[in-house]
Amino acid sequence: MSLLTSPFKSSKQGSGGDEKSLFKTDLAAIDLAHHKTTYRGVPMLKCAFDIINYQMIVSELRPDLIIEIGTHKGGSALYFADLLKNLGSGEIHSIDILDNVKDKQVLEMGNIRLFKKGWQNYDLAQCSSFEKIMVIDDGSHVSTEVRLAFEKFKAVVSVGSYYIIEDGIISQLNISKSKFKGGPLQASEEILKSTDAFVHDRKWSDFFGSNATFNPKGYLRRVN
Repeated sequence: MSLLTSPFKSSKQGSGGDEKSLFKTDLAAIDLAHHKTTYRGVPMLKCAFDIINYQMIVSELRPDLIIEIGTHKGGSALYFADLLKNLGSGEIHSIDILDNVKDKQVLEMGNIRLFKKGWQNYDLAQCSSFEKIMVIDDGSHVSTEVRLAFEKFKAVVSVGSYYIIEDGIISQLNISKSKFKGGPLQASEEILKSTDAFVHDRKWSDFFGSNATFNPKGYLRRVN
Protein backbone atom coordinates (compact mmCIF):
# COMPACT_ATOMS: atom_id res chain seq x y z
CA MET A 1 0.00 0.00 0.00
CA SER A 2 1.47 3.34 -1.00
CA LEU A 3 0.12 6.82 -1.48
CA LEU A 4 2.78 7.26 -4.12
CA THR A 5 1.93 4.18 -6.16
CA SER A 6 -1.71 3.21 -5.71
CA PRO A 7 -5.05 4.27 -4.20
CA PHE A 8 -6.22 2.77 -0.91
CA LYS A 9 -8.48 -0.21 -1.40
CA SER A 10 -9.67 -2.95 0.90
CA SER A 11 -12.13 -5.72 0.17
CA LYS A 12 -13.60 -8.89 1.61
CA GLN A 13 -15.29 -11.94 0.10
CA GLY A 14 -19.00 -12.00 0.84
CA SER A 15 -20.88 -15.19 1.73
CA GLY A 16 -21.88 -15.66 -1.90
CA GLY A 17 -18.34 -15.25 -3.17
CA ASP A 18 -18.88 -11.73 -4.45
CA GLU A 19 -16.26 -9.15 -3.51
CA LYS A 20 -17.66 -6.40 -1.32
CA SER A 21 -15.64 -3.22 -0.87
CA LEU A 22 -15.32 -2.26 2.80
CA PHE A 23 -12.74 0.50 2.52
CA LYS A 24 -12.03 2.53 -0.55
CA THR A 25 -10.42 5.91 -1.06
CA ASP A 26 -7.75 7.50 -3.20
CA LEU A 27 -5.17 10.26 -3.04
CA ALA A 28 -7.54 12.91 -4.40
CA ALA A 29 -10.08 12.18 -1.64
CA ILE A 30 -7.40 12.25 1.06
CA ASP A 31 -6.01 15.51 -0.32
CA LEU A 32 -9.50 17.08 -0.27
CA ALA A 33 -10.03 15.96 3.34
CA HIS A 34 -6.66 17.29 4.47
CA HIS A 35 -7.66 20.76 3.25
CA LYS A 36 -10.72 20.57 5.53
CA THR A 37 -8.97 19.16 8.60
CA THR A 38 -9.21 21.21 11.80
CA TYR A 39 -7.91 20.99 15.34
CA ARG A 40 -10.17 22.39 18.08
CA GLY A 41 -12.07 24.06 15.26
CA VAL A 42 -9.01 25.81 13.80
CA PRO A 43 -7.94 24.92 10.22
CA MET A 44 -4.90 22.64 10.33
CA LEU A 45 -4.14 21.45 6.77
CA LYS A 46 -2.51 18.17 7.79
CA CYS A 47 -2.93 14.61 6.56
CA ALA A 48 -4.39 12.39 9.29
CA PHE A 49 -1.50 9.92 9.01
CA ASP A 50 1.05 12.66 9.68
CA ILE A 51 -0.99 14.11 12.54
CA ILE A 52 -0.69 10.73 14.27
CA ASN A 53 3.02 10.53 13.41
CA TYR A 54 3.61 13.94 14.93
CA GLN A 55 2.08 13.11 18.29
CA MET A 56 4.26 9.99 18.50
CA ILE A 57 7.40 11.87 17.49
CA VAL A 58 6.76 14.67 19.99
CA SER A 59 6.01 12.15 22.74
CA GLU A 60 9.21 10.20 22.06
CA LEU A 61 11.45 13.21 21.47
CA ARG A 62 10.01 15.66 24.02
CA PRO A 63 11.47 18.74 22.32
CA ASP A 64 11.92 21.99 24.19
CA LEU A 65 11.16 23.94 21.03
CA ILE A 66 9.32 23.24 17.78
CA ILE A 67 9.97 25.74 15.01
CA GLU A 68 7.14 25.69 12.49
CA ILE A 69 7.59 27.38 9.10
CA GLY A 70 4.09 28.13 7.83
CA THR A 71 1.42 29.09 10.36
CA HIS A 72 -1.71 29.51 8.19
CA LYS A 73 -4.63 29.78 10.65
CA GLY A 74 -2.65 28.31 13.55
CA GLY A 75 -4.34 24.92 13.93
CA SER A 76 -1.13 22.92 13.80
CA ALA A 77 0.65 25.34 16.15
CA LEU A 78 -2.20 24.86 18.61
CA TYR A 79 -1.94 21.08 18.21
CA PHE A 80 1.80 21.06 18.91
CA ALA A 81 1.37 23.48 21.81
CA ASP A 82 -1.20 21.18 23.41
CA LEU A 83 1.06 18.15 22.92
CA LEU A 84 3.96 19.89 24.64
CA LYS A 85 1.74 21.27 27.40
CA ASN A 86 0.49 17.74 28.13
CA LEU A 87 4.10 16.54 28.31
CA GLY A 88 4.91 19.26 30.84
CA SER A 89 6.94 21.83 28.89
CA GLY A 90 7.94 23.13 25.48
CA GLU A 91 7.38 26.10 23.20
CA ILE A 92 6.25 26.66 19.59
CA HIS A 93 7.75 29.32 17.34
CA SER A 94 5.43 29.51 14.32
CA ILE A 95 6.61 31.63 11.39
CA ASP A 96 4.67 33.09 8.46
CA ILE A 97 4.53 36.15 6.22
CA LEU A 98 0.77 36.62 6.52
CA ASP A 99 -1.29 37.49 9.60
CA ASN A 100 -4.04 34.88 9.23
CA VAL A 101 -4.32 33.81 12.86
CA LYS A 102 -7.59 35.10 14.33
CA ASP A 103 -8.69 32.39 16.75
CA LYS A 104 -8.28 33.34 20.41
CA GLN A 105 -7.30 29.78 21.31
CA VAL A 106 -4.12 30.26 19.28
CA LEU A 107 -3.50 33.90 20.16
CA GLU A 108 -3.89 33.28 23.90
CA MET A 109 -1.96 30.00 24.11
CA GLY A 110 0.94 30.72 26.43
CA ASN A 111 3.52 28.50 24.74
CA ILE A 112 2.96 29.75 21.18
CA ARG A 113 5.01 32.62 19.76
CA LEU A 114 4.00 33.92 16.34
CA PHE A 115 6.48 35.49 13.94
CA LYS A 116 5.10 37.37 10.92
CA LYS A 117 8.15 38.43 8.89
CA GLY A 118 9.02 35.12 7.25
CA TRP A 119 11.62 32.53 8.11
CA GLN A 120 14.32 34.61 6.43
CA ASN A 121 13.95 37.21 9.19
CA TYR A 122 13.73 34.80 12.10
CA ASP A 123 16.65 35.42 14.44
CA LEU A 124 18.24 32.09 15.37
CA ALA A 125 19.40 33.66 18.63
CA GLN A 126 15.79 33.30 19.78
CA CYS A 127 16.24 29.54 20.04
CA SER A 128 19.70 29.56 21.64
CA SER A 129 18.34 28.81 25.12
CA PHE A 130 16.61 25.58 24.01
CA GLU A 131 18.40 22.24 24.09
CA LYS A 132 16.21 19.91 22.02
CA ILE A 133 14.84 21.53 18.87
CA MET A 134 12.67 20.17 16.07
CA VAL A 135 11.86 22.02 12.82
CA ILE A 136 8.86 21.53 10.53
CA ASP A 137 8.83 23.22 7.12
CA ASP A 138 5.29 23.71 5.82
CA GLY A 139 6.17 26.91 4.00
CA SER A 140 6.22 27.88 0.34
CA HIS A 141 7.03 24.37 -1.02
CA VAL A 142 9.15 25.86 -3.83
CA SER A 143 12.13 23.52 -4.04
CA THR A 144 14.83 26.20 -3.91
CA GLU A 145 13.17 27.92 -0.94
CA VAL A 146 12.85 24.62 0.93
CA ARG A 147 16.58 24.10 0.43
CA LEU A 148 17.40 27.62 1.63
CA ALA A 149 15.25 27.22 4.75
CA PHE A 150 16.99 23.93 5.52
CA GLU A 151 20.41 25.54 5.17
CA LYS A 152 19.40 28.21 7.67
CA PHE A 153 17.79 26.02 10.31
CA LYS A 154 19.67 22.72 10.06
CA ALA A 155 22.29 23.77 12.60
CA VAL A 156 19.74 24.24 15.40
CA VAL A 157 18.22 20.76 15.00
CA SER A 158 19.43 18.58 17.86
CA VAL A 159 21.11 15.25 17.19
CA GLY A 160 18.36 12.65 17.29
CA SER A 161 15.71 15.25 16.47
CA TYR A 162 13.98 15.99 13.17
CA TYR A 163 13.85 18.46 10.32
CA ILE A 164 10.55 17.60 8.66
CA ILE A 165 9.83 18.74 5.11
CA GLU A 166 6.10 18.63 4.46
CA ASP A 167 3.97 17.96 1.39
CA GLY A 168 6.37 16.15 -0.90
CA ILE A 169 3.19 14.36 -1.96
CA ILE A 170 2.44 17.24 -4.34
CA SER A 171 4.80 15.54 -6.79
CA GLN A 172 2.18 12.78 -7.06
CA LEU A 173 -0.50 15.41 -7.54
CA ASN A 174 1.41 16.61 -10.61
CA ILE A 175 1.70 20.23 -9.53
CA SER A 176 5.29 20.34 -8.23
CA LYS A 177 7.05 21.06 -11.54
CA SER A 178 4.84 23.92 -12.66
CA LYS A 179 3.87 25.71 -9.47
CA PHE A 180 6.59 24.67 -7.03
CA LYS A 181 9.52 24.09 -9.42
CA GLY A 182 10.23 20.55 -8.27
CA GLY A 183 8.57 20.90 -4.88
CA PRO A 184 9.52 19.61 -1.42
CA LEU A 185 10.25 16.05 -2.56
CA GLN A 186 12.96 17.24 -4.93
CA ALA A 187 14.41 19.39 -2.13
CA SER A 188 14.43 16.42 0.27
CA GLU A 189 16.20 14.23 -2.26
CA GLU A 190 18.83 16.89 -2.93
CA ILE A 191 19.39 17.46 0.80
CA LEU A 192 19.85 13.75 1.49
CA LYS A 193 22.44 13.55 -1.29
CA SER A 194 24.33 16.58 0.00
CA THR A 195 24.75 15.69 3.69
CA ASP A 196 25.40 12.73 5.93
CA ALA A 197 24.19 14.61 9.02
CA PHE A 198 20.56 13.78 8.24
CA VAL A 199 18.94 10.52 7.15
CA HIS A 200 15.47 9.68 5.91
CA ASP A 201 13.67 7.99 8.80
CA ARG A 202 11.39 5.45 7.14
CA LYS A 203 9.85 4.59 10.49
CA TRP A 204 7.49 7.51 10.01
CA SER A 205 7.08 7.68 6.25
CA ASP A 206 6.17 3.97 6.21
CA PHE A 207 4.27 3.77 9.49
CA PHE A 208 0.89 3.22 7.81
CA GLY A 209 2.37 1.53 4.72
CA SER A 210 5.07 2.34 2.20
CA ASN A 211 5.10 6.12 1.76
CA ALA A 212 1.62 6.41 3.31
CA THR A 213 2.37 10.02 4.22
CA PHE A 214 2.09 13.48 2.72
CA ASN A 215 5.80 13.90 3.58
CA PRO A 216 7.64 11.24 1.50
CA LYS A 217 11.38 11.40 2.23
CA GLY A 218 10.49 14.33 4.48
CA TYR A 219 11.14 12.89 7.93
CA LEU A 220 14.81 13.82 8.18
CA ARG A 221 16.48 12.76 11.41
CA ARG A 222 19.77 14.31 12.47
CA VAL A 223 22.30 11.60 13.24
CA ASN A 224 25.52 13.59 13.73
